[in-house]
Amino acid sequence: MTIPKANQVQATKAALQLIKEIIADHGPVIFHQSGGCCDGSAPMCYADGDLIISDNDVQMGEIGGAPFYISGQQYEAWKHTRLTIDVINGRGGMFSLDNGRGKRFITRSDLCETL
Repeated sequence: MTIPKANQVQATKAALQLIKEIIADHGPVIFHQSGGCCDGSAPMCYADGDLIISDNDVQMGEIGGAPFYISGQQYEAWKHTRLTIDVINGRGGMFSLDNGRGKRFITRSDLCETL
């Protein structure tokens, strides 16, 4: 697992509040940016220990005290991007802890000149 020099992920106040609610219900959590497939490209929230982080995953930073990972292949495409995790109304990813709360995490991105 690789950790970039700069924290490349941040969260809005709404996202931080939802993270607090989920932690209150489930304990410590981790995030992994989904690369597509069933849940599209969404930040997935898991109870700490429920997802095995591979040696190819990259920790882009932390939000709300939770580590935020992305696959190494995705990181190569997004390494000059700063991610902002936000919340909108809707259903969360099938296996994500935001599912069933009427709100879901989304990723917004900005290109960075340098990190």
